[in-house]
Parts: sequence; structure tokens; C-alpha cells
Amino acid sequence: MVTYLDEAATSAVRREVLEAMWPWLTRDFGNPASHHEVGATARRGLDDARARIARALGARPGEIVLTSGGTEADNLAVKGIALADPRDRHVLVSAVEHPAVLESAAWLGRLGFEVEELPVDADGTVQPEVLAAALRPGTTLVSVQLANNEVGTVQPVAELAALCAEHRVPFHTDAVQAAPWARLDVTALGVQALTVSGHKLGTPKGVGALWVQRRLRLEPLVHGGGQQRGLRSGTEDVAAAVGLARALELVDPDAAAATATRRDAFVDRVLASVPGARLTGHPTRRLPGHASFVLPGTSGESVLVDLDARGVVCSSGSACAAGSSEPSHVLTAMGLDADTAQTAVRFTFGPGTTDAELAAAADTLAEVVVPRS
Repeated sequence: MVTYLDEAATSAVRREVLEAMWPWLTRDFGNPASHHEVGATARRGLDDARARIARALGARPGEIVLTSGGTEADNLAVKGIALADPRDRHVLVSAVEHPAVLESAAWLGRLGFEVEELPVDADGTVQPEVLAAALRPGTTLVSVQLANNEVGTVQPVAELAALCAEHRVPFHTDAVQAAPWARLDVTALGVQALTVSGHKLGTPKGVGALWVQRRLRLEPLVHGGGQQRGLRSGTEDVAAAVGLARALELVDPDAAAATATRRDAFVDRVLASVPGARLTGHPTRRLPGHASFVLPGTSGESVLVDLDARGVVCSSGSACAAGSSEPSHVLTAMGLDADTAQTAVRFTFGPGTTDAELAAAADTLAEVVVPRS
């Protein structure tokens, strides 16, 4: 029996999502750009899906750009906003961003933009005064994630975005990890661009979206037939769009509180039973289904292998950095030394994970680690 505790990497496809997608994969398979009834049916399905995605985000349908996932959406936001209106060619990103944001910013740096990484505190939070000190009237763009994929810390995005608004600086947030837990409202957040990814919500891999405020200019990165108002060319995947719409509609914010209670009990059990274990990320302002630790004196990868052999599936951090032998940039930005950062383990789970499963996982972790200590 396997206990899957790696939801931050990807989640299982939801049956409701597959059922919503199925007609568009079979009967109504047309190209939405075709000028006949089969194409027109596909176009109506696409337009409806886009409207539902927009409604889930508190946005307008014309502000939604469908992408292949979160990475493409982050690239389009960071590069597209900066290239469309460079201003003083000054880009600010937090030091704990997903690689899709950090590498996009680094690419801009190679084009001559000045890129600054905003430092975080020991909990992984970008403090508003840090952003205020770094902002300039001519700053091109600020990108700070809504919640961190490795340690679960939730950023004060509304407060950070309000600071940017004072200088009329566009603010982008990667909401990929936060989207499964809350109804996102772009107006309440005060941001000008926001990224979501389907496979963290229960869709098949390969679909995401970027919301971009209507008045914000965006330089396209993919050129071709001019689909999506020329912002992202390529034949749209109607079934994927329908799946993303359905997945966003299925988000249940009421599940967050109960999951957070289970998370806290799990954290307490791990800290009580695993000598030297330390929680990483903010102790309370963190994602409901996210518990991450460092285990000084161990090898994080060896612990993961032993857990996997015992039926507990988790990770050491970002799946998007798989294969890297370098310590986590998130943990080192939070002040941990490289050796301690290499001992990280991350447990992420959804509302369906039970108290019993979490208790058993904590006990298994203790069995694996204690002989090593």
C-alpha cells in the first residue's frame, strides 16, 4: 500500500475533470479555428471554458491566455511584460521563486536588464519593507509567488502588490501551488498577472493559464497563426481548456482548514519523534497540505529512498529541479547552510489524505531516521 505525499509535484487526474474533457477528445474534436460546424462547435466549447476559467479567477475571458502549463505561463509573464514595456529595465523577483521565473529573469539579464533578487527572511517571506526599499519608479516588473512549492510559505502578495501600485509597477504572481486551496481573486490580490497550472489541480499534465490585466501590454513568445489575440499562437487544446475550467471550479476552500489541522498534527508528530527535525517555512502562514523539514545529520536522498521502499512517497523539494545535486536555492536563501539544505524532505497532500495515513508516515520517517542519528 502506497501513501502518496507528493501533491506539490503533481496530483492525480480527477474523474470529474476527465468526464468533462471526454466529449472534446472524441465526438467534438474539431479545430476551433476551422470555418465549419465541427470547428464552430469546438470554438463554442473553447469560449465557454475560457469564460469559466476567467470567472474562477475573478477576471474577464479576454484576459486569459491558455498555455502548456505553469512554466510557459511564467515565461510569458516575466519575459512578455518586460519586453513589451521595458521602462528602466529593472526587474525584481524573490530569491525563492520557481525556476521558471528565476530563469526567465536571468534570460532578461542577458539582454541587458538589471535583475535583482529580493531576499527573504528565515521563514521564506518577502517582507514588504524589503520590496519597498528595492522598488524604483521605473521598475519594469515585480514577480513574487503566492505560495512556495518547496516550503509552503504563503507570501503577503496583496500587500506587496499594493506597494507596486504606488509606482504603477506591474506585479506578477505564480499561484500554481496556491490554486488548489483557495478561490483566487485577481482584484483582491491587486496583481496584474497570475499563473495557474492544471496538473496541480487534477487535470492531465500539459495545460495552464496566464491571466494578464487587459490594459497591460504583453509581448508574445510563440509566433504563428495568431491565436489567442496573437499572444500565444498555436491550435488551442479545447479538451485541456475544459479540464482546467472544471478543475478550478472543483476547488473547495472549505477543505483548507481541516487539511491544515491534519498538517499541524503531522508536523507535531514528526518533531516529537524525529530527533533534530526542523520545520522549514512559516509555521502558520503556509499551504494547508504542506509540511517540509530538514533532518540534520542525514542524507535527504537516502531518507527518501528508504521511505519509498516502505510505501511513503514524498520528495526533497521541487520536482522541477529533479536530477540537480545542488542544495535547494529556496533553503539557502532562507539562511540554511548547504549541508543542512541537502537533508530536506517535503510531504505534500490533499484533502483526501487521512489522519491515519499521516500518522503512519510520521512513524515511518522516525523508523528511517532514528537509526541514522
